[in-house]
Amino acid sequence: MKADHLIEMANQIGAFFESLPDRDEALKGIAEHIRRFWEPRMRRTLLAALDGGEVMGFSAIVFAALTKHRDSLVPAAAAA
Repeated sequence: MKADHLIEMANQIGAFFESLPDRDEALKGIAEHIRRFWEPRMRRTLLAALDGGEVMGFSAIVFAALTKHRDSLVPAAAAA
């Protein structure tokens, strides 16, 4: 899956959670949704885009959520 499509999907999730009055709850909600419902390959691609400097495509709230909760979004290493 292409990074730009994943960024667009993440921004749609962010738009939903942005309506929450508690910003920390919104950031956590975005990260939790991505962690629970996106497969590891999708999360790796999204984080690689973030690390690769494609930050212009991310909405401000999604960028904040990904940077704040990055550790919880990194998929566990595959078992050998």
